[in-house]
Amino acid sequence: MLDWNEEKAAKTTALNPEGEAHPNPILTAPETSADSQGAATGLEDVEMGASRIRVDDKKIINCHADLNQLVPFKYKWAWEKYLDGCANHWMPNEINMAKDVATWKDPNGLTDDERDIIKRSLGFFSTADSLVANNLVLAVYRHLTNPECRQYLLRQAFEEALHTHAYQYCIESLGLDEAEVFNMYREIPSIHDKAAWALPYTQSLADPNFQTGSVEDNQRFLRDMIAFYVVFEGIFFYVGFVQLLSFGRRNKMTGISEQIQYIMRDESMHMNFGIDVINQIKIENPGTWTDEFQEEIAQMIREATELEIRYAHDTMPRGVLGLNANMFNEYLKFIANRRCQQIGIAEQYPGATNPFPWMSEMMDLKKEKNFFETRVIEYQAGGTLSWD
Repeated sequence: MLDWNEEKAAKTTALNPEGEAHPNPILTAPETSADSQGAATGLEDVEMGASRIRVDDKKIINCHADLNQLVPFKYKWAWEKYLDGCANHWMPNEINMAKDVATWKDPNGLTDDERDIIKRSLGFFSTADSLVANNLVLAVYRHLTNPECRQYLLRQAFEEALHTHAYQYCIESLGLDEAEVFNMYREIPSIHDKAAWALPYTQSLADPNFQTGSVEDNQRFLRDMIAFYVVFEGIFFYVGFVQLLSFGRRNKMTGISEQIQYIMRDESMHMNFGIDVINQIKIENPGTWTDEFQEEIAQMIREATELEIRYAHDTMPRGVLGLNANMFNEYLKFIANRRCQQIGIAEQYPGATNPFPWMSEMMDLKKEKNFFETRVIEYQAGGTLSWD
């Protein structure tokens, strides 16, 4: 039988006629207040009689309200992105790789440069999505104090695992040396440099003693979000995307190209979600987005753009698939400008243009395009997805 002592009873708050309780729903951990513990985590003690969550109680970071209550929604865009991700569900082994295998095994099916591009792309991507997943699970999730945003992060984490599965499926289907491809981030300098650039941002936020709250720490969190959502997923993936999708445009390696089209659609949603979170944090924490901090972020983007240009030249020492490395100099500067605009920073490469206009169409999730005459627009989860 439960024993309600007087102290417990004093904390119990009666509901009003509308079913609401007072005071505000601040959670408490054992023996301490939420304020002394920093932001809520979702692991606080369940307090009997605490009031129901109100929309105004919710925040992207530094929230003290109960994180286990999904509704009412404050950030409906986060929930809608979660639903869009579910509607775009796919599995790698549903895509037919037979033509790719035949082309790969044919001595005349691909040039040596084309084979190198495929292996280098799979080598970077196979590790990159694991790094992104680690960042989500070990760093971002803990500090993002909003349940609808966390709901999307859970979907994104699954999709990152799905992407790693897709690369493994491609590597296995083609009979590539799995150890060689998965270890390229330790063996190929241009691949290593991108992975090494990103890892410290996860290591920073994974520090068990780190928590948001001060201007400096909020900037530290924003820096990590920008590093992964804007740079890693928004810049570092795009040389590989263009290269592998170019195979499909020439009716080569259509299975891999179709996998990449699905992955690019996922990554586009990931990036847009992250940018929405970044911009919302700026609104809720106006002291964070200083001129000095913006210059630091601009420097990050310039540095990352140079790394990706170097990767393009490394993977394409000669022209192939109608592409050449110099085209990527312009393209990556164009992409970097777009990322800057999306987070409210001045363009770093004024006048840069897009030499691959077809990529804009490929990245438009509302474009209905049976690109490889396979299943790209035919597969829908529960018939809910519409590319119109």
